[in-house]
Amino acid sequence: MALALGPAVGNGFARFGYGLILPAMQSDLGWSYTAAGWINTANAIGYLAGALLALGCSNYIGPARLFQYGMAVTAAALALSGFTDDFATLIALRVLAGIGGAPVFIAGGAMAATLFASDSSKNALAIALYFGGAGAGLLLTALLLPPMLEIGGAASWPYTWQALGALSLAALLPAWWGARQISEAPSPSGALVFPPWTRLMPSLAGYFLFAAGYIVYMTFVVAWMRVNGSGAGMVVATWGLLGLAVMVSPFVWRRVLAAYANGVPLGLASMATGLAVVLPFALAGWGGLLLSAVVFGLSFFIAPTAVTSFSKKNMPRAQWSAAVALYTTAFALGQTLGPIGAGWMADASGNLSVSLWAGAAVLLAGGALGFFQRSLSPPARVD
Repeated sequence: MALALGPAVGNGFARFGYGLILPAMQSDLGWSYTAAGWINTANAIGYLAGALLALGCSNYIGPARLFQYGMAVTAAALALSGFTDDFATLIALRVLAGIGGAPVFIAGGAMAATLFASDSSKNALAIALYFGGAGAGLLLTALLLPPMLEIGGAASWPYTWQALGALSLAALLPAWWGARQISEAPSPSGALVFPPWTRLMPSLAGYFLFAAGYIVYMTFVVAWMRVNGSGAGMVVATWGLLGLAVMVSPFVWRRVLAAYANGVPLGLASMATGLAVVLPFALAGWGGLLLSAVVFGLSFFIAPTAVTSFSKKNMPRAQWSAAVALYTTAFALGQTLGPIGAGWMADASGNLSVSLWAGAAVLLAGGALGFFQRSLSPPARVD
């Protein structure tokens, strides 16, 4: 649970919290959708740099220090984002938050996967709790940020970043303590053990498309809701349900994750996420929005869980960190393209719905690719 503070901060706050703040920043600062998209694209660029950093450093300094340093960098970037309205400075801080967030996610996931190695049930629970941290972060942002913006108006957006920064700084001590309890020594040689990446191309490509598609929804769905007349109460309900669904999603999908050692879980998760994006258009009114949030929350965090599970089942332990970093690199590349592409489409068409439909199509394509990923045969022995 201490490790779960990592995705709560790095994902729930730093990456997804922006979706709630975006309409206020756009209104107060006069941004186009393209400019708004660039803010999250900057975070994704930083996330890519952080993933590459983790890939190169994990066997030199160990996952615990990567996790700890990443948490500190992310918390500082969030706090500082509330003290400037300069676009270039905000871009730089979003890059910095991404650089910190990727090592947190990669190292924390690798450490969670090593817990209770002799008890598969407890091991699955540890991984579920870890990924559920992002849902807890989403839920907290839903309860905190929309009411703040409703009371203070669009110009109060700096205070939301400051609040997220304060919460992130408060999470540092327990998160650092948790990482120290399961610290693993770095490899004596410092050598990075790469997985057989050429045999992972279907899942890598599918994960890339998944990232490009899901981030469109997480960046712009609240802006789309606001344009279509949703108030703060509906935003709180939608985002809060999404966070709750993320928290329970590993338990809903655990049989699927346990049953397959191939790309089926990734394919199903991406397909379900794409269908969730379509639901507000298929079912008009609040019912479609709430159902979309539930289905999306139940599905989108299963994709990283699926590739982590796939790595554990098909590769020796020495390759786990590098495999997670490789998947995270593909993920970060997709995230980089999604927000800026969707923002450009919204500005060009004058309709944000076009961007959401495009995101759904990309998710469905990523799901189709995931189904082509076979298990590594013969299966690698897992230590």
